[in-house]
Amino acid sequence: MFQFKNYDVIVIGAGHAGIEAALASARLGAKTAVFTVSLDAIGNLPCNPSVGGTAKGHIVFELDALGGEMGRAADFTTLQSRMLNTAKGPAVHSLRVQSDRKAYHSYMKRALESQSGLDMIQDEATELIVENGAVTGIKTLLGAVYNAGNVIIATGTYLGGTIYVGDAGYSSGPDSIRAAGALTQNLVDLGLPMRRFKTGTPARVHRRSIDFSKLAVQSGDGETVPYCFMNEPPQNKVVCYIAYTNERTHDVIRENLHRSPLYGGAIKGTGARYCPSIEDKVVRFPDKERHQIFVEPCGYDTDEMYLQGMSSSLPLDVQHEMYRTIEGFENLELMRPAHAIEYDCCDPLVLLPTLEHKEIRGLFGAGQFNGTSGYEEAAAQGFVAGVNAAHRALDRQPFVLTRHNSYIGTLIDDLTTKGTNEPYRMMTSRSEYRLLLRQDNADVRLCEMGRSLGLVGDEKYSVFLKNREMLEKELARLGKTTVAPGKDINDMLAQKDTSPLVTGTTLASLLRRPGIAYDDVLPFDTERDASVSPRIMKRAEIEIKYEGYLKRQQAAVEKQRKLDDAALPGDLDYRDVTGLRIEARDKLNDIKPLSLGQAARISGVNPADIAVLTIYLKKRSKEGSQ
Repeated sequence: MFQFKNYDVIVIGAGHAGIEAALASARLGAKTAVFTVSLDAIGNLPCNPSVGGTAKGHIVFELDALGGEMGRAADFTTLQSRMLNTAKGPAVHSLRVQSDRKAYHSYMKRALESQSGLDMIQDEATELIVENGAVTGIKTLLGAVYNAGNVIIATGTYLGGTIYVGDAGYSSGPDSIRAAGALTQNLVDLGLPMRRFKTGTPARVHRRSIDFSKLAVQSGDGETVPYCFMNEPPQNKVVCYIAYTNERTHDVIRENLHRSPLYGGAIKGTGARYCPSIEDKVVRFPDKERHQIFVEPCGYDTDEMYLQGMSSSLPLDVQHEMYRTIEGFENLELMRPAHAIEYDCCDPLVLLPTLEHKEIRGLFGAGQFNGTSGYEEAAAQGFVAGVNAAHRALDRQPFVLTRHNSYIGTLIDDLTTKGTNEPYRMMTSRSEYRLLLRQDNADVRLCEMGRSLGLVGDEKYSVFLKNREMLEKELARLGKTTVAPGKDINDMLAQKDTSPLVTGTTLASLLRRPGIAYDDVLPFDTERDASVSPRIMKRAEIEIKYEGYLKRQQAAVEKQRKLDDAALPGDLDYRDVTGLRIEARDKLNDIKPLSLGQAARISGVNPADIAVLTIYLKKRSKEGSQ
């Protein structure tokens, strides 16, 4: 071993978590290095090359508002853009874009290369150096020692990675890039609670072998929305398609379940409940006649197509037979077979909301290493870990997002308070404040925070301020601009099955009516400022239409905030708190919550336990003031 360089922050892994961690850390002024087993794997999209989706799109908007990179990369590499769940309320509208896989990798690699204060190193971290309960650096496979007081583990699915295709099982990370193995034992020796999770991916197939005339066309939106409000709306460059499995497909799968490593016992890791393999779908939903498959391009300059919704670990010969039972896939050519991958990860209950380890100072976890699933969840954690590692190195205050202000805060609170026994995936239903935490208002919620961190630059902040002022002015105008009764407007209201006007009313009052949208009142809005963008108009409509619900949800936030502001001592032994149930004492001692609010969200801690803790804190405070 030889001593090489000294850093403030070292990031292990250059996937989506590692990228955001390294960029945030370096941009904050910490001397940073990112280590990867292959520079060609930076920003890889090993599963579907898409960014966003239900709830995941919210995370990308939030990352962009805070100063992260994923949204800009997605805008730059968009092949097709679609807003999901538009038939439902605005709380669940979620942007999803199909990205060009190679272009995304190139964009992110260049972002890292051009970042000052950041070194990129192709080498495998094999050991953490920990002295007196604190990280001091890492050792690598190539025999080097790098000193750093802060290390972020963002190893994705490479740590202990094993790929399965039927009976074939071999050590590997995604896309045949070698796995990282030595670090796991070192982490176990350091006392980290490690576990084994599993994910999977469908086959990639050749475009020429698909009969698209038998598939349903899925086009992009006519009007697209960028993730980054600085960017122009991206252009749709491709169409996607939809295919369906059938009973013959399901028969092939049932007949070969014994050959699946998932059902044969070779795979021990826990898989993602919300992203099951096709074998799982057929077994779990035996009465379902067909399952949907999204046929999407991997890039603009490649003929590889991705079969979203049909991941599998069945043997190669079974895959050939199975896929070819599907209409339009009769002559399908597999370019990369479907496979499952197992990997090592950590129980996130050992982490603080900053994503720093509770016992090992300077050690942070992010992404799939923390038990999550998905590029977006990984990127969000990487950003938070990167900011906090840099802040620790630069002696600044910790950065913590909450359930009240973001999906990212909800994600991290779930992980560090409740833990997860399976790959965690963000969903809108996980947030109790989802009407407040819409993707359209992510900039209003978080851009000031990104600015205070130093990660939102002058130009972006100026645009944000302009947009916010425009929204405030438009809300005020709609609240005071009146419309008089008349034949035209009453005819429109009759078509919308709502009562006619008999006296003048404000545009805001009209928008509060069910079924009335901004476009409906435009013909009667003679004072509208033509410079107000459609995006601002839509946001104003949402704020007005859901004003009552938003006020109620904000009241719930304020009530919860009081509990979250009630700090619990970090050294408190809950066995000494009289009145707590045994289960609550054990859970509270294991997790060591930072506040009453966090304690209340721990599984196994009930309202009566919180009442006991509230009384305890008041008594302790009173005794301390005497």
